[in-house]
Amino acid sequence: MMGTIILIVGLLLAAAAGASVYRIVRGPSILDRMIASDMLVTTLILVLGAEMVWHEHTRTIPIMLVLALSAVFASMSVARYVSKDARPSQPLPEEGPR
Repeated sequence: MMGTIILIVGLLLAAAAGASVYRIVRGPSILDRMIASDMLVTTLILVLGAEMVWHEHTRTIPIMLVLALSAVFASMSVARYVSKDARPSQPLPEEGPR
């Protein structure tokens, strides 16, 4: 019974990882790729968590924390880059009173 559950969980996590890799490769924008890479890192964290449950240990918690922190900082960096890229290069003219 437990082996069947682990098999189903493994297949679902593999499908999620495959969908993430597909979206990273296809794009089309940098934001799509960033969301997909966040999804891939989250899937990896879930795989480590499932492995911890299966083998009844907590040794991989520091790895999970590092992965989560790096995903947060990567998302913030891309958001900052995209927000700078979206700003107009010249200031907009000010409107006077109507």
